[in-house]
Amino acid sequence: MKSARKAVHALGSDASMEDIAVAAGTSKSVFYRYFGDKAGLQQAVGEVVLGQMQRRIQEAAQSAQTPREGLFAMVSAYLQMAETSPNVYTFVTRHGHGDADTAGPSVSTAGALSHFFAAISDMIARPMRSHLGGGQDKEAVIGYWPNAAIGLVRNAGEQWLASPPGPAKPDQEAMARQITDWLCFGIAPELQTPPPAGADPVPDRGTS
Repeated sequence: MKSARKAVHALGSDASMEDIAVAAGTSKSVFYRYFGDKAGLQQAVGEVVLGQMQRRIQEAAQSAQTPREGLFAMVSAYLQMAETSPNVYTFVTRHGHGDADTAGPSVSTAGALSHFFAAISDMIARPMRSHLGGGQDKEAVIGYWPNAAIGLVRNAGEQWLASPPGPAKPDQEAMARQITDWLCFGIAPELQTPPPAGADPVPDRGTS
């Protein structure tokens, strides 16, 4: 398993079963015997990698003193582990491969991924419930917001991972802080910032 992860890390998420097997020092037939097909390999690697990410995120959350610190710690841990090997991250979080080894989405991997994000959602919801207290109105927030937060973190994080290096790309800590601010405050601070001199004003859609 470790050799397969190293092969994906080196070759990329689109590598074929044969290429991964050769890089891992074995044969394609051995891989098929153990994993069935590329979807099976994806599932097996995904269970290990996502399990490690889940434990790392949980450790980060447990060390925080406030809900906001907890969110920052979790986002940081997620970005750090994804950035360690973007190829492996893409390999285990993508549903389909688009090559001859696998036709269509990997249902088993989608299930492992769903379990991973459900666990992270629960990690977010527990301190929220403790901080906000009970009540029907609070349960609506606790029930919906963690899943919405995960969507923001994942989509922003994956776009950040895919962005080429350059002055416009934040480093990992800056990106984690930016995402945490979006989670806590939205983009309200940016909307309240006066536009630069000479810029066209944003039309007020509430008037005719």
